Amino acid sequence: MVDINTAASAPAAPRPDNGGSGARGSYEGFEGTVGRTFAASTPWWPSRPEAPAGAPNVVIMLADDVGYSDIGCFGSEIPTPHLDRVSREGVQYTDFHVSPLCSPTRAALLTGKNAHAAGVGMVSNIDPGFPGYASELPDHQSTLAEMLRENGYATMMVGKWHLTKDTDLSEAGDRRSWPLQRGFDQYYGFLEALTNFHHPHRLVEGNSVVDVDEYPEDYYLTDDLTDRAIRMIRESKAARPDKPFFMYYAHGAVHAPLHAKREDLLRHRGKYEAGWDRIREERLARQEELGVMPPGTQLPPRNYEDEQDVRAWDELSEREQLLFARYMEIYAAMVESIDESTGRLRQTLEEMGEWDNTIFLFLSDNGASREGHDAGTTAYFRTSQTDGAGRDEDWLAYEQDLIGGPRTWPHYPRGWAMACNTPFRLYKISTHRGGHQIPMVMSWPKGLKRPAGSSVRSQYTHVTGVVPTILELVGVQAPTHRHGLVSAPLDGVSFVPTIRDAAAEGTHGDQFYECNGNRAYRRGKWEAVTNREPVGPFRSRPERTGLKPLSEDKWELYDTENDPTQCVDVADQFPDVVEELKAAWDEAAWRNQVFPMNEGTGLAHLRRPADVESLSLPVTIATGTPTLERYRSSYLIDQRSFIVEVSFQLAESDQGVLFAHGGQEGGYLVYVEDGKLHFVQNAFGRMLRLPAVDIAAGEHQLEVDVHNSGNGRWDVTLRLDGEAKAQSDEFPAFAGWLPFQGVDVGVNRRSPVSWELFEKHGSFPFTGTMHKARWVPGEEVPNAREKRIAKAIEMGLALE
Repeated sequence: MVDINTAASAPAAPRPDNGGSGARGSYEGFEGTVGRTFAASTPWWPSRPEAPAGAPNVVIMLADDVGYSDIGCFGSEIPTPHLDRVSREGVQYTDFHVSPLCSPTRAALLTGKNAHAAGVGMVSNIDPGFPGYASELPDHQSTLAEMLRENGYATMMVGKWHLTKDTDLSEAGDRRSWPLQRGFDQYYGFLEALTNFHHPHRLVEGNSVVDVDEYPEDYYLTDDLTDRAIRMIRESKAARPDKPFFMYYAHGAVHAPLHAKREDLLRHRGKYEAGWDRIREERLARQEELGVMPPGTQLPPRNYEDEQDVRAWDELSEREQLLFARYMEIYAAMVESIDESTGRLRQTLEEMGEWDNTIFLFLSDNGASREGHDAGTTAYFRTSQTDGAGRDEDWLAYEQDLIGGPRTWPHYPRGWAMACNTPFRLYKISTHRGGHQIPMVMSWPKGLKRPAGSSVRSQYTHVTGVVPTILELVGVQAPTHRHGLVSAPLDGVSFVPTIRDAAAEGTHGDQFYECNGNRAYRRGKWEAVTNREPVGPFRSRPERTGLKPLSEDKWELYDTENDPTQCVDVADQFPDVVEELKAAWDEAAWRNQVFPMNEGTGLAHLRRPADVESLSLPVTIATGTPTLERYRSSYLIDQRSFIVEVSFQLAESDQGVLFAHGGQEGGYLVYVEDGKLHFVQNAFGRMLRLPAVDIAAGEHQLEVDVHNSGNGRWDVTLRLDGEAKAQSDEFPAFAGWLPFQGVDVGVNRRSPVSWELFEKHGSFPFTGTMHKARWVPGEEVPNAREKRIAKAIEMGLALE
């Protein structure tokens, strides 16, 4: 037996092997159970990652749908002094490219892989069963957050994630593709493509949904996100001043809905009445003055392609001009709010003494969006519905000065998107330059110093280069494995040489693009590109359903050195170059999981795994249950009939919301007020209702029977205690994304279905006793999902 009093002379015990997990190991070579004293033992601690000495902080700020010319230093009339200052003090990339769509760019930005190779070749709202379109990042590939955290960084994110598939968005979803499971220590934001800026439909903090019934009257999402970003940084630096941080700030702005604070909106009042044609010309003139575009750059004609065309401003009616100018005023206010967030973040870091050693990079996720189609609307989702609510609601909102506030969900007409993408052609989702050439500015005062001469960098650069560039600047290596799985090499190449030297050769070689069947390939000065007519949710004219085989798409060819705005198609002059680039595109597509490609049948948006059927099972929701998540809620009503059964007890003075599904974007609710039972629908701003029904105190059984025959209408019957009390077949049938806010029982949380009711009662919680509320999905309509899938497959086979 070892004498503990003489144990210091005994051989040192081996350290426990815990594989770095911190689990207790066993000491061998000693008899008995007494063990050793602290004084006689060699201490052991698991290794912890430490950042390289003096490693810089990293801030990546990603804007949503900001066009190439929307920032002041890229030619905009919108004041963006803080981003302009970053450009002057750092570098400004004028030939920087991303994917033409948001989720793919985010995947490439965080992994350094081409989007399809990272499993996100489309928005993360599809799940057709193919590896390039998994709607989540692959298990074997690390994110930048994971890479930096493993090298001693604190990692934080605020804002839009959009890298989680729909079926995993709910509280019961698999969280492996939520931000905290992909490398972030802290997260605050929203997981989906968009949200309401005045009343966000579903905020998440960490791994939990934020519990909120009503937002403050002056709430604005961008301000909230900036507050959280600053708080996270201050917390981290207070706890460990020597520990660098990575902050990924992914704005919701300027994605629809176009929402702005009142005071911001008013600063832009009257600035856009000259119209998009004039704004476009003025922006190009400034771009030439700033050195963003070369002198004599040709401005392409207004976009003319099918479903992409823009009318001349002078051809619009006076009413259209007034209304359309208002939309752009809101957009400008949102761009300005992004710049203000940059200023607030910079001021905080300067006060903390951290700005000089912070790498700050700003970019957009794709070009400006054409989702407002040719006329814009105060109801963004109206464009994807079969019901064409007239423009009277839009004009009424203009007259009442509501546009941009919490009562509307607007998007501007695509003529403004054309102007925002000046001087390039087309828009988001297009593989022409308007879809993927975006503004990028970057600074690091301590590490990059102020560049000699111009800060403009005109080398071709791609978003996949961000990860290797950051890794090189902070001094760490890309990992070869993730969770024991071998990682694929990065597709991106560091562009550090071009940061340090304006005359350096560009580092990025060939690059392919694909989005919704649109394709492009860049090699040297040549760029080959196709334009496929928008389809599915991007089609503004539902009657246009004709598709042609992908092999029949025309490939255009442009000399980017002499024609950066893609005005002169030289495909006929250089057919050998076209064939070379087509073959290169095909090879890259096979290598990057692009196939099977979305050819435009809509199948990618329809096909889902079998387990999604569980989402259409009946559900009983108790009072006090948090809002049922949007996607789960949609399966109760989308493309089918359904019944809502409510059992409750009412005293004489009781009132409130029995249930609500949706918000100002659209929805329906049932409530009791002043002895009356009401069914109300918000149809894109139009308030439709059944006749009010008298209701007395006592126990009641309510049945709301909604029949959907597939004609785009709901036939709603209200039965109280077994007796039909009211009926109408004049309610538009919601489909797809709508209602965007999920189901509430006993209250209408956050954005209200009825603004009139909200002004009187707020979220209007029910004061009676709710026994149950149950949604029972019924028969699918004749053109439901499975039949549309079969038709899409048939169409796709015909295109082979």
